[in-house]
Amino acid sequence: MKNQIENHKKEYIDQLIELLKIPSISADPKYKQDVKKTAHWIEKALIDIGCDQVEVFQTDGHPVVYGEKIIDSNAPTVLVYGHYDVQPPDPIELWDSPPFEPVIKETLIHPNGAIFARGACDDKGQMFMHIKAVELLINNNALTCNVKFIIEGEEEVGSDHLEQFITDHKVKLKSDIIIISDTGIHNMKNPAITTGLRGLSYMEVTVTGPNRDLHSGLYGGTVANPINTLCQMIASLHDHNKKVTIPGFYDQVQEISEEQRRGMNKNATPEEEFQKSIDIDASVGEKGYTTLERKSIRPTLDVNGIWGGYTGEGAKTVIPSKAHAKISMRLVPNQNWQDISKLFEKHFKSIAPEGACVKVTTHHGGDAYVTPEGHNAYRAAEKAYQEVFGVAPYAKRDGGSIPIVPMFEKILGCKTILMGFGLDSDAIHSPNEHYGIDNFLKGIETIPLFYKYFSELEKA
Repeated sequence: MKNQIENHKKEYIDQLIELLKIPSISADPKYKQDVKKTAHWIEKALIDIGCDQVEVFQTDGHPVVYGEKIIDSNAPTVLVYGHYDVQPPDPIELWDSPPFEPVIKETLIHPNGAIFARGACDDKGQMFMHIKAVELLINNNALTCNVKFIIEGEEEVGSDHLEQFITDHKVKLKSDIIIISDTGIHNMKNPAITTGLRGLSYMEVTVTGPNRDLHSGLYGGTVANPINTLCQMIASLHDHNKKVTIPGFYDQVQEISEEQRRGMNKNATPEEEFQKSIDIDASVGEKGYTTLERKSIRPTLDVNGIWGGYTGEGAKTVIPSKAHAKISMRLVPNQNWQDISKLFEKHFKSIAPEGACVKVTTHHGGDAYVTPEGHNAYRAAEKAYQEVFGVAPYAKRDGGSIPIVPMFEKILGCKTILMGFGLDSDAIHSPNEHYGIDNFLKGIETIPLFYKYFSELEKA
């Protein structure tokens, strides 16, 4: 199949570029029709590769695309999950090329080129690998598993309507394993399989002071400035050791053994290399943990955005009436995201000073997830990576969150294997997001081998 991939790579890349041109921004209502258009693009792609049943399901939010290819009722069934929605591209001015006009450029990390566009890696490029991989298997009469696809359009806004969809279609989605490519590898010479994801709690806070914006000369020094207040409150959420100060925040945190920590750190990116990759001169985080541990097995709290008052050109001397911030907490196994959200709200309101009114809104979240390394799916993925990359992959915990993974297990009773091919340097959620051509093609080459080895192990 490797030769076929090489022969068809221009076709595959052109198709991906066509998909990337559609601005399927789920967070912005202005792009609702583009999101719908993308769903139907995926529908056609699944029909074109030979799926027997394909349907676009409407939800109270954005559509879910379902497709299936059933070859044998006795064969194992693989459920492929992906998402076709993308993050907003802002700030636009920091992109070197328009986010929805894909371009291929060579870089030091991607000497054979990378596609620069919003969604290139997260998750259109990685999702599309699965469609092309199944197409190869069907065309070569080599498909040994039943395949089901569930491709959604709300992952970047919390998958609010997916749980109901999965519950309503539990029988249709019944599978032996779920496979997702929305994670990454360490590099092209040292691949990895993600075995753990952090959970997430995403909050928004508003601090209100006076009933209107006030003249800072006439009122300055007499009222609590909501921006000052909000900054002080946020600053208090960490202590001098960079630990989160919310009471009860760490009560359920699953601690990792010293032996596990040593094993993890064997594959850590050198500190100097990590700092250079994002142009900083020092790493900062919870005392007593390495950079790798801080971004994978420890919970965190970060401000994702803060605004209020006047932010336009020139000067406007006001004390704002309101100040706002968006705050996310990444969670680890045993931390329930809903419980953490309640703890945050209770604590944040309790630290509000006199003269300030605080509102806390919970947007979305999900729990952490750890996949067992002894599962047939993990062993199949391990064999597939080794055959393609020439080296055995290592298991790694990822700092990101895919809230639907624990949801799948809860509703469908099914484990998930995370076979990502992106790199940390691919700038997902940032300007100039990109995805390496080699990564894209390696994914298409590796995924068919997963099916082969999974079916063999399941039948053994």
